[in-house]
Amino acid sequence: MTTPGQKPARFPDGGKRLVIYVVYDRRGGVEEFVRYALQGMRDDADHILAVVNGSLDAEGRALLDTVADEILVRSNEGFDIWAHKDALDHVGDRIAEFDEVLLTNDTWFGPVRPYGPVFERMNAQDVHFWGMTDHEWESVNKFTGEGELPYHLQSFWIAVRKEMFLSPQWQTYWRELPEMPSYFDAVLKHETQFTKHFGDRGYSHSVAFASADYPTEHPALFNADLLLADGCPLIKRRPFFHYPPFLDRHAVIGRRTVNMIAGYGYPMELMWSNLARNVQPKTLNTDAGMLEILPDVERAYDRSAPLSVVVLAHCDDPRAVDHLTNRLVVLPVGFDLVVTTSSADDAESVRSAIEDREIANLGSSEVRVLPSKRGRDMSAFFIGCNDVLRSGDYDLVVKIHTRAPRKRGANIARYFRRYQLENLISSPAQFANLLGLFQREPGLGAVFPPMMHIGYPLAGRGWSQYREQAEEMCERLGIRVPFDGATPLAPMGGMWIGRPEALRLLIEDEADYADFDVPTGKDGGGDRARVLERVVPLALGELGYHSRTVMNQEHAGIAYANLAYKLDQMSITPPGYPLEQIQWLHRAGWAGAGGIVAMTRMYVRLNHPTAAARLAPIARPFVNLARFGMHKLRTALGRGHGDEGDAQ
Repeated sequence: MTTPGQKPARFPDGGKRLVIYVVYDRRGGVEEFVRYALQGMRDDADHILAVVNGSLDAEGRALLDTVADEILVRSNEGFDIWAHKDALDHVGDRIAEFDEVLLTNDTWFGPVRPYGPVFERMNAQDVHFWGMTDHEWESVNKFTGEGELPYHLQSFWIAVRKEMFLSPQWQTYWRELPEMPSYFDAVLKHETQFTKHFGDRGYSHSVAFASADYPTEHPALFNADLLLADGCPLIKRRPFFHYPPFLDRHAVIGRRTVNMIAGYGYPMELMWSNLARNVQPKTLNTDAGMLEILPDVERAYDRSAPLSVVVLAHCDDPRAVDHLTNRLVVLPVGFDLVVTTSSADDAESVRSAIEDREIANLGSSEVRVLPSKRGRDMSAFFIGCNDVLRSGDYDLVVKIHTRAPRKRGANIARYFRRYQLENLISSPAQFANLLGLFQREPGLGAVFPPMMHIGYPLAGRGWSQYREQAEEMCERLGIRVPFDGATPLAPMGGMWIGRPEALRLLIEDEADYADFDVPTGKDGGGDRARVLERVVPLALGELGYHSRTVMNQEHAGIAYANLAYKLDQMSITPPGYPLEQIQWLHRAGWAGAGGIVAMTRMYVRLNHPTAAARLAPIARPFVNLARFGMHKLRTALGRGHGDEGDAQ
């Protein structure tokens, strides 16, 4: 056992390193990015102990067996901090065999750059412990609003030398480690205290990439691109799931970081698969900058490796069939076509319209008459064309339709069709570039236009009354991807392009046309078609496929200009940056119709939060009643949320 104040030492030549790596997966598995992280570390680790918080299935154990020397499965309590404690207890006296213990976890992707140069540089330093990154001292603790935030090494990677981990202070620290039931407990009781605790007791520390060398106090979050450029071997996952308005406030550009990660040769499918399964789709889309503006000049399609394409189009009104054929003549690659409609007469009209057009790249063509109109284009796709989707004959399916919102004005209906169809198919070069996205990213499950905000009040209410049924559907199908907040990232216009295998969970879900007429939601509204639109990215994500949003150049210009102007107008009265404005509005709560009762409630919530919390249980039934009444009124006036993105 070492004594307090024993001099630090370098990592000896031929020394032995123990790596304790903590894994957590809500599904009880282990993802491939974990294997990749540990494989890259084998040259610098003599023994790897993988600690699993929660359950571990057979497939996950088999994966860990390929890279870990030991596996310890424990209950998911105390986060990775208590997992490290249990691991140290598990190792026991064997720890004396090692010269350094590295405590780390699965909250990062790597190696993006090689581990070796960092280990070599830190091996040569005379320190008791060292970290990969750190966080500067702050005069005010941002987690509590009181006291200071100590300088600290970030706990996702802390390496400790023998002179410290054999000391009485080390044993006392872990023996007296407080319970950590919440994330903030882990931060406040360990993350921010560990460095100061041992530093105050005479143990020296260093950091591989010091925040003092970067323009912000938290480079692991704010300057990940600069860290990578300087040779940092890993990147935290947090920049891809943190609250987007917060990252916006600090001008953190995730898309630039993603491009750097890919440029250094990291297998991107490992990163995208993990993020798609575990991050709210809209948050990921925003943080990683996953909106693609596709130019009308072909740049990204490899014609030597063509993708097989089928177009599944639903035409509920043969008078609108030209909206489909005008897009089909643009397709620059060979494709098959299946059009669904609801009557034999309509089918004949559609068939004639297709035959009358010169569609150069059209292969086989079929018009199907559906036995029911229930579910509109969604039932036509998942039931009427289920055999096509299951056939395995196609790499990609293009889902389009002719319907348009009938409860809105003619201009909105025209814009709806243009926005949905042209953002997917507007020119041969644009479509070729879209296909190139799928060639470049094997894990790309689907692309679709972003939320439509011109002519539609979807923002902030996209779930409408469909969230409850979406949750039930996801629970039944085993989909555990986190739900978006107010408005999901989803093809709410009912059009997308995707891989059939990525849609497997929905394709294999046995359904009948009658299922599309079942009332849902607390007020009896909703239907399966609209629920399915909102669940598509979640179903893709569960299988590890990610989604992207796409626009052509014309619609991107139109949408951005309108959105920027609306944001400017919305920002006139709330104070601060958009982040502060959003937080202020959230604290104020639901505005209702802007009457005296709603305004009073908002005033109390903003200025007397304690009183508001006490009154909330009393006021909640009245608020729900008011919302229900507003929804019924909007529906009666033909402006209900139920027709957002859907034809009635």
